[in-house]
This record gives sequence, C-alpha cells and structure tokens, in this order.
Amino acid sequence: MPKLSVIVPFYNVRQYAPDTLRSLRANARDDFEFILVDDCSTDGTVDLLARAERELPGAVLVIHEQNGGLATARNTGIDRARGEYLAFLDGDDWLAPGHCADLVAAIEKLDVDFVRTDHVQCTGRNRTLHRVPHGRRNTALRPRDAILPAHRTTSVDYAYAWAGVYHRRLAERGLLHFTDGLRTAEDRPWIWKLHREAESFAVTGLLGVFYRRGVASSLTQIGDVRQLDFIRAFDEVLAGAAGDADAARLVPKAVRTYCAIISHHLGSIERFEPAVARILKERSAAALRRMPQDALDEVLDTMDAERATRLRRLRRRAGAAASGRPAEEAAA
Repeated sequence: MPKLSVIVPFYNVRQYAPDTLRSLRANARDDFEFILVDDCSTDGTVDLLARAERELPGAVLVIHEQNGGLATARNTGIDRARGEYLAFLDGDDWLAPGHCADLVAAIEKLDVDFVRTDHVQCTGRNRTLHRVPHGRRNTALRPRDAILPAHRTTSVDYAYAWAGVYHRRLAERGLLHFTDGLRTAEDRPWIWKLHREAESFAVTGLLGVFYRRGVASSLTQIGDVRQLDFIRAFDEVLAGAAGDADAARLVPKAVRTYCAIISHHLGSIERFEPAVARILKERSAAALRRMPQDALDEVLDTMDAERATRLRRLRRRAGAAASGRPAEEAAA
C-alpha cells in the first residue's frame, strides 16, 4: 500500500499542466502515487499526461471517455487510490517541493481523520496568503465543533478539498466522495459532511499549495448554466444539516451561508448570459421558499443591509409570483 495518493483531475489545462506535473515530480517518493485523471480534455492535455505516466514516478493515468466535471473526476481518483492517506490537487495548481511529505508527517503526528492547511492564492504575479479560519492549530479537535458560530466564517466555509490530507478510513466510510455531476460548489456539501460525520481533525500552518485564480477556462470565470449547480450543492448542505441530531444549531449556519452565496451571485449577475441570469433569479427565489422560513427571517434580520435588501426583494417577488399578485404590489 502506498503511503499517500494524490488525486489530480485535469480538463483542458494544457497551458498550466506542465507546472502542475513539475511540482508533482518535486514531491515524488517511492511510497507516493499520483492519480492523474483526464476528464475528456480536447486541447492536448492528455498527451502531456501520457508522457507524465511514463516519466513521473508513481504516476497512474485514468482517462474519462466523457466529461463528467471535477466532482466526478475526483471520485474516479478516490476509487483508484491505494494510499493510506489521500490528498487532492487541481490540474492548474501546483505544490511546493516536499509538501506531500509534510502532509503525511503532519497527519501521522496529529493522529486524526483529516488535516486542513493554509494556502497561497495566485492571481497573475500577485500572491495572497489564505488561512484556515480556525484559531486552534496543531491540536486534535472534533470537526462538528468547528462548524459554528453561524454568524462567523468557520472551517466549513474554507471548503477547498486540496487544502489538506485525509485518512483512507474516511473513504471507506463514504465521507470522501463528492456528489457526482456537480459542476461547481462541489466542495461545499463535501466539507459539511466531513465536519458532521468525521471524528477528528486538526489545522496546521503548512504552506505548500498554490491556487491559481483567474484561469479563463475555470467555472468561476464562466457565466453559463453550470454555475447554477451551487443551488443543488447548497440544497444538499441544508438537507444534511436539517437531518442532523444537532439541526437546531446547524440549520441557521447552513441558511446563512446559502443566502450569502445567492446574494453574491445576484450581486454580479451581469457576468451571466441573459438566459442564465433569468434562471438564476428563478432558482434562487425557489431556494428561498424552500428554506425554513423562521431561520431565513433571522438571517435576513442580522445580515448587512445590502445583502438583506437584495434577498428580501427577491423573496417578495417570488411570493408575488406564487400568489399571482403584481410584483409592484408585493414590494409596496
């Protein structure tokens, strides 16, 4: 059994894949494997990966015949991984030399189900440090204790799968797999599930992941219908919180985060194609109607004025549409 499996999905990132693959080479070790998943690339990325399979120690290439998205590609990697520990990297990002060995050393020393790490965000030549939003470090903790408070940014809001390392027992319990087919926000239900159901975790200040922002092919830069999968993702988050034994405390946090993401997308709606913008408003309004209304009222009463006003306006219009009243009457 390898000590560590690093799962790296690739899709049309020929421009960036060489940096990613060089960083894996700088992390190679006899007991490490790198699961390279090509998600049906059409730009020649797969040719680079085929060469890497021959030349990169520990590389295993898996090729999708159909594009399934990041969540599905990660699941393919999880199913093929043999390591005692698992880690993730995206095909347009890179690792510092020796980072994988540091991850293994950290999780073995702390003896927890998973470890979360800081990372460096890279936008062009700019570098910004992003820290896990949890104060206690290098200490074994109970993950569900890090979900709250509802009104603050917490560990579940730092959803990046590649910022950490995970024990194989989580995969065996079904806690590492992502929701198949989610094209965006795939990390959100995944991180909530980990924090609700895993037994232990820790936060450490390791800085070895370099996250590339502003990539033109990234879904965060594209305003098409795939972006709207965030609604399905947060419906899953909310359903999980509502079914939890501690639902009374977790649901307000889930509702607040869901509302914040809806408001974020509505606030930058001009980047969406017109037809997609209409669907965004319709699906967001329907999502507000599905939320527990008492929890939604509390969130809107305590949110900042700009976001609360935006969401209340959408809620009123949705209510008017459902009742057949003119939107102007509902807004009055």
